[in-house]
Amino acid sequence: MYSGRDMTELSMVSITDWKDEELGYFHQALQQIMPYLNSEGQTIHREIVEEIQNRGGTGQLQL
Repeated sequence: MYSGRDMTELSMVSITDWKDEELGYFHQALQQIMPYLNSEGQTIHREIVEEIQNRGGTGQLQL
């Protein structure tokens, strides 16, 4: 179960400073509700996906 920082706190931190666990958790959560996200939520999800790719993909995350 995820017990890290919430989205409010993370929104004040550069996405490059997020932990792998945070990226993985919010990627999965936002992916599940993607059809219901507004443009801001979709942008946040896209930034998360890009950061995961920059770190070598989901297989490389230390969850």
